[in-house]
Amino acid sequence: MIGALAVLLVFQLIGEILVQASGWPVPGPVIGMVLLFLVLRWRGVLPTALRVTAETLLSHLSLLFVPAGVGIIQHGARLADEWLAVSVALVVSTLVTVAVTALVMRAVVGRRRGGQNG
Repeated sequence: MIGALAVLLVFQLIGEILVQASGWPVPGPVIGMVLLFLVLRWRGVLPTALRVTAETLLSHLSLLFVPAGVGIIQHGARLADEWLAVSVALVVSTLVTVAVTALVMRAVVGRRRGGQNG
């Protein structure tokens, strides 16, 4: 598990370095995750240790929301002052996410159907 965690952290570090060097407005861990995905697709196999470690992290994902909850409580006064802007941002971002997910799903299903018939 230590080796798999090291792999995850190395890819996160690579993502952070790329973001700092390029100035891209994307979080470093997202870039690292995309790079890890590309490497795994290139290799064509998911190492068992990495799969087990990722499943373990995902099973405890709810713990990662604790810092966010603390931040919300800590900035309660600011949220009370700016509730409208926060609410609009949440609703709009949720609608955009649902729309993009539907479009991606539609494209994936269309490709799968096209591949099976052809």
